[in-house]
Amino acid sequence: MADRERDRERERERERSVPRIRLDLPSERRYRLLPEYDPEAFGRLSERIARFLGTGRFLVWMTLTVVVWIGWNVFAPASLRFDEYPFIFLTLALSLQASYAAPLILLAQNRQDDRDRVNLEQDRKQNERSIADTEYLTREIAALRMGLGEVATRDWIRSELQDLVKELEERGRERDLFPPDGERRSDVPDR
Repeated sequence: MADRERDRERERERERSVPRIRLDLPSERRYRLLPEYDPEAFGRLSERIARFLGTGRFLVWMTLTVVVWIGWNVFAPASLRFDEYPFIFLTLALSLQASYAAPLILLAQNRQDDRDRVNLEQDRKQNERSIADTEYLTREIAALRMGLGEVATRDWIRSELQDLVKELEERGRERDLFPPDGERRSDVPDR
């Protein structure tokens, strides 16, 4: 009995020492060393930059910048030149621009590939539904045609009735039920 009480007391102490995790409360905010960013916002920004890098406007501005840079460093007074002939600073600036442009363009292409993949999947599903609908309608039309082949049309009924009338007239002539038009007899026997 005393052992059971001691076990219960130990269990209570253990429960008190271990913090209880509450699932009905939000967890505390964790601090991270790296900055957080919205991947969608970053992706949209990279697409805008990639779109601009692929325009004629960008090429014109880049060309003008390089021409002004080289012109300034060749024709300006020596005291105002900031990048002498081998144009090392210009090369560094263009390399930096290219090193950022390439990943941004790849990111934009990957996002476009994802959109294209989703669109292709939706188109494929729509095509499957269209094909299924077309096959269903084709079967229905075939069933209607088969059903119409069995339906008595007005012309068919008319021809059948005309055939029956001719047959009755022939039988009547044989039995003398239908005399020619000149000789009409009464249905009532003579009295």
